[in-house]
Amino acid sequence: MKKLIETLKNIFKIEELRKRIVYTLLLLLVYRLGSYVVLPGIDPTQLDNLQNQASEGLLSLLNMFSGGAFGNASIFALGVMPYISASIVIQLLGIMVPYFQRLQREGESGRRKMNQWTRYLTIVILALQGPAYMANLHVQLPATAFLFPGFTFNIFATIVLVGGTMFIMWLGERITDRGLGNGISLIIMVGIVARLPFALLAEGGARVNQSAGGGILMLIVELIVWFFIFVATIALVQGTRKIPVQYAKRIVGNKQYGGVRQYIPLKINAAGVMPIIFAQALMMFPLIFAGFDATRGLAAALTNPSGIWYNLIFGLMVVAFTYFYTAVTVNPTMMSEDMKKNGGFIPGIKPGKRTAEYLDAIMSRITLPGSVFLALIAIMPAFATMLGVNNQFAQFFGGTSLLILVGVILDTLQQIESHLLMRHYDGLMKTGRLKGRTGM
Repeated sequence: MKKLIETLKNIFKIEELRKRIVYTLLLLLVYRLGSYVVLPGIDPTQLDNLQNQASEGLLSLLNMFSGGAFGNASIFALGVMPYISASIVIQLLGIMVPYFQRLQREGESGRRKMNQWTRYLTIVILALQGPAYMANLHVQLPATAFLFPGFTFNIFATIVLVGGTMFIMWLGERITDRGLGNGISLIIMVGIVARLPFALLAEGGARVNQSAGGGILMLIVELIVWFFIFVATIALVQGTRKIPVQYAKRIVGNKQYGGVRQYIPLKINAAGVMPIIFAQALMMFPLIFAGFDATRGLAAALTNPSGIWYNLIFGLMVVAFTYFYTAVTVNPTMMSEDMKKNGGFIPGIKPGKRTAEYLDAIMSRITLPGSVFLALIAIMPAFATMLGVNNQFAQFFGGTSLLILVGVILDTLQQIESHLLMRHYDGLMKTGRLKGRTGM
């Protein structure tokens, strides 16, 4: 405890770090307040049906990522998921389209152009999702909930929803530039954490009122299991395989360069949370067939988050997308060429093609356990639901929410620790150093 207090004192001694933390907290507070601002023209006292819908099935995930704004019919109801979807599309275009490939190689100027294209695509996605959200509101809410019904109101509300998401993106960019970094990820994490107290209270209330089945003892067991899942997820996010690299000695004048051994850290889960996001997006397609009598049963089976078929297909898709995303983000050939240009080589492996083949083989081997473990984390909420855990609290036992939560916390702690070490203070941990992620 004394070490913790001393570390907190050191954090607030650094003026720049103190300003960044306060600035980040203020902008996150603005985001949380906006999540409770209901769309103008909607009666906030008649949102019960919408909130019930947002607490079940796949829509509960959207509600969690928006921090409850989806179920509140808030101006931030669409959250940052349209931006995330646009970012994924732009990344895929960077693999397949030569124009975007050139932008990726142009450095900072190319990154700015890619960000601009991401914003444009986000507006297009919002223009599609906004009317869909309003149509859902008309289905879920009574006619008396709309103070100014009509086509004009729908257009006005859609513009407000688009502006709300763009404002969230602006907040994220400000946090990235002047706060603790990676603002969009922090906003998503805050939205997830905001739902945690309600989920814990709901689960605790259900267990306390339960006459049989363990009651409060079962709640304690659930919290212990959740802790170990949390620890295992941290191990997955930080797990790496170190490949030794030897650099040849070079003598320039009176100075010697190279001649040292370093390591290439190959991550067990190089794909991050993207495979789960891809898989969840595809698992929503069977909803299209729910309106047909012949395929209604099949659609129900494939869209039931606690069903066997849903989780089996979902887990297999996570494994497949892990290999796919790792293959497009980790390029052994480029790594081998960069190593060769800098006079580096892996001991016992010839530079060039043999090195690329060796790195590719290592990545294939470590990706298999990483992808299987990632699939288990993805379907863990379904197991928790089957064992009687409340649906809201079960979402925190795995899936996208847990991975984002762990990854963003590690990134934020790494940012704080780097500021401490730069000013010759001790890090956040007494021994060892924090290792952040390479991407969300």
